[in-house]
Amino acid sequence: MADDKQGRDKQAADEERRQRERALRTELERYDEAEPPVDDAELDEIEAELDTLSFPATAAEIVDTVGERRVTAGQETYAVQELLPEAEVETFEAPAVVRSRIQRPTLAAAMKRIVEASETIPNVEYSASQRDAYEKTIRALQAVDTLDEDEGVRTITDWIVDRIEEKGKLPGSRDVRRQGAKITRESGYEVRNDEWLGI
Repeated sequence: MADDKQGRDKQAADEERRQRERALRTELERYDEAEPPVDDAELDEIEAELDTLSFPATAAEIVDTVGERRVTAGQETYAVQELLPEAEVETFEAPAVVRSRIQRPTLAAAMKRIVEASETIPNVEYSASQRDAYEKTIRALQAVDTLDEDEGVRTITDWIVDRIEEKGKLPGSRDVRRQGAKITRESGYEVRNDEWLGI
C-alpha cells in the first residue's frame, strides 16, 4: 500500500474496524453474564410464595400470586408484574425457572412485551428453540456496550412486536438473529449475518 494520506487513512479505518470486531466478539462471548444481581433474599421470598402454586403454572397465575412483590437490581427496582406477562400462553415448570427469569430484569421485561403481543395470535405456541433464539439475541444486544441504555434491546423487541402485529405470527428465529445483526451493524460494528449467533 502506498505511504500517502489515502493509504494511511485506509490503514487507520481498517484498524478501527478490526478493533470494533474484536470488541464485538468479546462482548458476544460475555453475553450470558448476569445483569446487576437481584438481591437473593428477595428472590428467596418470591420463590417461597410460589410454593403455594401447582407447577407447571401460567405466567398469569404467577403474576396473580407475586405480581406486586418488588426486586432490586443495581439502582433499579421492579415489580414482578413488570417482568412477567399476565398471560396464559407462557408457562413455567418450577419456581426456580421463575426465579431465573426475574434475575434478568431487562431480558424479562423484553420477553414480557413479546409474549403479551403474541396473545393476539390464535393457538400461539413458543418452541424452546424459538424462545432461546429470542432470548439469546436480546442478551447479545444487551452485551454490546455501544448500545446505550439497552437501546438494542428496545429496538429488537419493538421489531418483534411490530412483526407480530403486522403479520399475525411470531417471527422466525433466523429472522430475529438477522435483525439483531443489522442492529449491531447500525451501532458501528462490522458483523456478517453468518457470524451472528450461528446464523
